[in-house]
Amino acid sequence: MNQKILNILLVEDDEVDIMNVKRAFSKNNITSPLFVANNGVEALEMLEKQIIPLPKIIILDINMPKMNGIEFLKIIREDETFKNISVFVMTTSNEDSDKINAYNLNVAGYILKPLSFEKFLHSVGTLKNFWQLCEM
Repeated sequence: MNQKILNILLVEDDEVDIMNVKRAFSKNNITSPLFVANNGVEALEMLEKQIIPLPKIIILDINMPKMNGIEFLKIIREDETFKNISVFVMTTSNEDSDKINAYNLNVAGYILKPLSFEKFLHSVGTLKNFWQLCEM
């Protein structure tokens, strides 16, 4: 089966988490282009100024400086160009209020960052399976 290229935007401020996502993508044979923004402000600029190709998927942390993930989500959900992008929240926040706010903003999934790399690898593998099912 031909795998369709999906541009992915990772909005994450932690360098270790960024490296872990890249490593997990590699181990799961995810070859889609991965673009990285370090906060919501940077991600919005990348999208609005078309610095990157329009992503099909955004992986979003909630707790970030300058603009948190929920603020970022509110803005893109109000914009006709970006409102239909699939967003997966990947965060350490297990707060019910964050989960409710994220789902109210139409996220495709809410994933808690696991402590071990093996669990993280499994989570990214689950995302890959979801993306492949959506493409079918």
